[in-house]
Amino acid sequence: MAKAYIIDAVRTPRGKGRKHSERGPGGGLCDVHPQELLAQTLQQIASHSGVDPAGVDDVVIGNVSSVGEQGSNIARNAVLAADWPDVVTGVTLNRFCGSGLQAVNFAAMGVMSGQQDCVIGGGVESMSRVPMGSDGGGIDGQNTHLRKKLIQVPQGISADLIATLEGFSREQLDAFALQSQHYAGAAVEGGYFKSSLFGVKNPETGEIVLEADQHPRPSTTADGLARLKPVFARMGAHAAGPAGETLDQLALVRYPQVGEIQHVHTAGSSSGIVDGAAAVMVGSEAFVQAHGIKPRARFVSVATAGAEPVIMLTAPTDASRKALKKAGMQPSDIDLWEINEAFAVVPLQLMRNLDVPRDKVNVNGGAIALGHPLGATGAMLLGTALDELERRNLNTALITLCIGGGQAIATIIERV
Repeated sequence: MAKAYIIDAVRTPRGKGRKHSERGPGGGLCDVHPQELLAQTLQQIASHSGVDPAGVDDVVIGNVSSVGEQGSNIARNAVLAADWPDVVTGVTLNRFCGSGLQAVNFAAMGVMSGQQDCVIGGGVESMSRVPMGSDGGGIDGQNTHLRKKLIQVPQGISADLIATLEGFSREQLDAFALQSQHYAGAAVEGGYFKSSLFGVKNPETGEIVLEADQHPRPSTTADGLARLKPVFARMGAHAAGPAGETLDQLALVRYPQVGEIQHVHTAGSSSGIVDGAAAVMVGSEAFVQAHGIKPRARFVSVATAGAEPVIMLTAPTDASRKALKKAGMQPSDIDLWEINEAFAVVPLQLMRNLDVPRDKVNVNGGAIALGHPLGATGAMLLGTALDELERRNLNTALITLCIGGGQAIATIIERV
């Protein structure tokens, strides 16, 4: 199998995912159409890498709410909005929260297969302009026949179910969330994101509208987190079953041993709603040699894994194990881990299952502090991991995300 190299990676800042309203101003990116957000990301990676866009075989983009302004194949339309040559194609995919990393992995697969020489993978999500759930499909596509076999529940209830089953306390979740905020604050203060981060411009005026991540709250305290109320308790009490069962009761049909779900996640220990886009340029050995490029890293292995879809968020352990097995590696061989902080329990569970020390995990903060722009997050995490490997002069990183419906994805990269 041919090698696939990472030539470069860039991302936008994460802007708060809210529109302007009477309650206050919107996020820093809410006035930028998502096509334009992605188009600027494509322009930036071409400029940053020095690669002529005409040499790009395809652009593969992850996006979760592919409707309205994010519909109509946002990948292709962003290529056109970026003024790239007409010959450059684009395709959009949806693997829920794993979409951005799946797009990068598909780019790597195209290169590894020998059918493509230079592919861009990435993602985009404007959660302010196209809110989560805008496609109307819910978690199951509104399929009543599927619901007769299985009723899925919102992810926050699944996260609290995992915490209840495995004995993760509110205090443990809050402690992890506090570290995420402090790590992100230190990374911003130290300028650790600057090599991949670029300022997004207003497409009409050229004025920079956002240069830095908006979501981190480095002044967060343990007392402040402790005062927050569990955010999914009211949702769990919502009657949604055919006989009036609550969502909590529906989840417990699969897990009757629990008795009662302890709602322990808060807004402070769950991922933030943000806008953003990211891109990763992947090239073949022949491409980098022909263009005199020194690649930054190579793909070692990729994997996906499925899990029981009610509990939903447990598969990162299995996806990571599969990727490690393919690479002939052990968890201890990985220098840095990026485990998406959809909810605090997700990285905590993987760390426990695979005996991964905290000081190797999300060392510059995660989605709790920085936010989770659904379709873009996976590509952002890979770029963050690569930047930090270089900064620390380390070699290997594993990136993994839990995914709605009971899936996960993992990728191992190694610096060249």
